[in-house]
Amino acid sequence: MLAVVKKPHTDTMLFEIKGDIPNQVLDYIQQQFGQNVEIIEDNEELVNIFETDWYKQISPTITSGDVVRIYRENLGLSQMELGQELGNLTEDFIVEIECGERKINQNIAEKLGKFFGIPVDRFILN
Repeated sequence: MLAVVKKPHTDTMLFEIKGDIPNQVLDYIQQQFGQNVEIIEDNEELVNIFETDWYKQISPTITSGDVVRIYRENLGLSQMELGQELGNLTEDFIVEIECGERKINQNIAEKLGKFFGIPVDRFILN
């Protein structure tokens, strides 16, 4: 479910709340913002991307460096920031991993897995 509150006299969204919103919260928002509240029921089922035909088709082309870059960018980190988070690794070190010039060893894979909260084997692809 999605509740969207718009500023009066504009179409600009003031804020949005996503997820399972308790009825009491929805009632309060509607009382406070009246007709400016839009409630969208979104009952779409989530899909595990790893089980889609699309992912199965492209997965052989995904490198360990691609995985690192995707997770890093999703957190909005620079290569230098990720290197620091992993224990003072240099920006060049992370660049080399992402470009496929440096393999990810078990130690680095464990640090990446712990930092991103995902299984280590996601980083040992090639």
